Amino acid sequence: EEEGALVRLCHRTPTDKKPEAASWYREEGNREFRRGQYQAALRLYSKAASHELPGSPEVSVCFANRSAALLHLGHFEVCLEDIARAESRGYPDRLLPKVLLRKAECLLCLGRLQDAQDILKVLESKIALDRVMTTHLTRLKKLHLLKVKLHEKERCPEPAQGARGGIQGNSEVWEENNSISGASSSLSLSFDAERGRHLVASQDIVAGQSLLREEAFVSVLCPGESLPVQEGQTAWDTRATNADLYCHRCLRQLLAWVPCQGCSYAKYCSQHCADVAWQQYHRTECALGALLLTLGVFCHVALRTVLLAGFAEVSRLVGLSHSGDKDFHDPEARCKPLSEAPDAGAGTRGIPGCDSNGRYQSCYQALFHLLPHTEQHSPQHKFLCTLSVVAVCKQLQAAGLEAAVLNQESPQQWSKPKTCEKTSDELSPELKTVAEAMLRHVLQLQCNAQAITVMQEMGPGDGAVVDKKPVRLATAFFPVLSLLNHSCCPNTSVSFSGTAATVRASQPIPSGQEVFHCYGPHQCRMGVAERQQLLSQYFFECRCQACLKELESGVKSVVSIRNSFCCPKCQAQMQGEEETLFCSNEACATSASREHLSGCLQDLQQQIKKALDLLRVGKADQAIEMLQKCQRDAGKFLSPEHLLMGEMEDCLAQVYATLGKWQEAARHLKKSIEIVEMHHGPTSVETGHELFKLAQIFFNGFAISEALSTIQRAEGILSVHFGPQSAQIQELQEMKACLSELPRNILQRT
Repeated sequence: EEEGALVRLCHRTPTDKKPEAASWYREEGNREFRRGQYQAALRLYSKAASHELPGSPEVSVCFANRSAALLHLGHFEVCLEDIARAESRGYPDRLLPKVLLRKAECLLCLGRLQDAQDILKVLESKIALDRVMTTHLTRLKKLHLLKVKLHEKERCPEPAQGARGGIQGNSEVWEENNSISGASSSLSLSFDAERGRHLVASQDIVAGQSLLREEAFVSVLCPGESLPVQEGQTAWDTRATNADLYCHRCLRQLLAWVPCQGCSYAKYCSQHCADVAWQQYHRTECALGALLLTLGVFCHVALRTVLLAGFAEVSRLVGLSHSGDKDFHDPEARCKPLSEAPDAGAGTRGIPGCDSNGRYQSCYQALFHLLPHTEQHSPQHKFLCTLSVVAVCKQLQAAGLEAAVLNQESPQQWSKPKTCEKTSDELSPELKTVAEAMLRHVLQLQCNAQAITVMQEMGPGDGAVVDKKPVRLATAFFPVLSLLNHSCCPNTSVSFSGTAATVRASQPIPSGQEVFHCYGPHQCRMGVAERQQLLSQYFFECRCQACLKELESGVKSVVSIRNSFCCPKCQAQMQGEEETLFCSNEACATSASREHLSGCLQDLQQQIKKALDLLRVGKADQAIEMLQKCQRDAGKFLSPEHLLMGEMEDCLAQVYATLGKWQEAARHLKKSIEIVEMHHGPTSVETGHELFKLAQIFFNGFAISEALSTIQRAEGILSVHFGPQSAQIQELQEMKACLSELPRNILQRT
């Protein structure tokens, strides 16, 4: 019954290639192309390419069509790559002149005049062009001759790289730690019974200093929201999810992806990423795509971890876990002080996860030693995890992929899955070892999974003011980053570039103080009771300074007060722990149902979402009216300092910026920043992002002095959290350089 249910669920997330879907996507792409919607056409042609069978002539047509959209969008280099893909996959000879003309035009736009001339000569000598093609060729020749003349007579030397002084940013000083891979020399690894393994500052650390740089041992892209396929419905969704927007290996943003040759799901930024992914893990995962999407990202991460580690290393460590070594079974033994550990005089050598030289590496051995908390997980949870792991291993066995998992095949045998070699329901001893390791990793992930986030553009995307918010992109294992314990008031900030994490000090950290990371529940976002409830999944009770202060004082947290409901009559704070809330003003005595007020809050959030939808379709005036009504409604039952009040001011700023009303936009955004600062603090990353938007508004509105001062403040905050080389810092510096180049008399007037 369980297997049948799993099969039915897998049918809702198909990953096989469907030529009929490819034809449908291609026709939809053609329709969007004719309408001049080249970005939409690009996405649809890419989806068509993912569904075409490898080797079919239609796949070359998909790449050729996509190259046309890329040309119109000005992505000339990528256009040339797609033309090369079309040519190498048997693009029809009768259509070749059109593609070669497109290639010549790209080369001209890139200034590669000789290459363009060579393409035109090939066309003249080998193809009998009809009248229409001759017309296009003549036009291109004229354009070519014009560009040659401009190139010879008016070409100016390129400006020197250092022409704009501050744009390159400052390089960060970095000294590698001898005992912890990827860590700064300002950190040391410590160990005690209460906190387990943790990192401590071995010297004074300044705010913004890089403390850790680590590449994920394994990461799996979270597919994002998708419409489940119902019985009798098509699976051909035209929307773009994370699975369409980012490379499934390196997590770079995709423009024109390289599809997997075996499934319609996996997509890559380059042929190199596609080849490496196939060799390392996707040759095994490809046939299991629907099952892995159905079981969820934790199960997928567990399988990929085993595949990347290699069966020999997995088998060795699983074997050691059976040997009676206390470090694998007794958390207390793993958490003994260094003075009691073997080889205590060798520094870190007694700490689980370290190698024989006492070095803690970002490797599978360190990952395997992360605590799975087997005893703390409920029997129901462990049963479901085991069921999922066994389902994957049975599928591997049924698909004839066992040899690939055990690394017993040569690269020449990797091209396609084998037919079923084993019909028994019993797993082989080797696959039981794989299953045991996978189960360990699934259990570890509950406490050690790290979300890789990316700043994703929100709103209409018209380019005037870019609104970005963090979005979960992937789930990963970072063995060294996992050494950081949680605090609801952390002293570090974590940022990501692709699959790499960087940890920076968000405030000064004196020597001897522990280095903390926030696992999610932050003192600025929720009260202590809610934080403790969320942290229970990590099997510890938080005793950080913020929690101890709130628990000992018994005073309601500031965040709870600010995000509270207020009396509909007198606007005083509503209070009470039960279902009915009462006005704190004794003279008022108004009461209201918590459920009713929560329903009003949800309705308000839906109205705000509808207002932003109106903005996206160009109905700015209606969006303003709806947001102003939301503000009036919110004022009747929400505290003036509620985060949603700030969100509405932010939304109004977006609308006015879209209309080019910069002063109005700035006025509303300043109100939003006041509320954000109240909740998150003046040096928080949230405040930094808001100031970045305000700098864009001042810049676009030509408010030069305000822009320069806002840029300076935003730069100071964001460089601490993301470093001097981050994209936002670079953009701020470009704005500053642009403003500083204006004539002095203009600067003085403004």
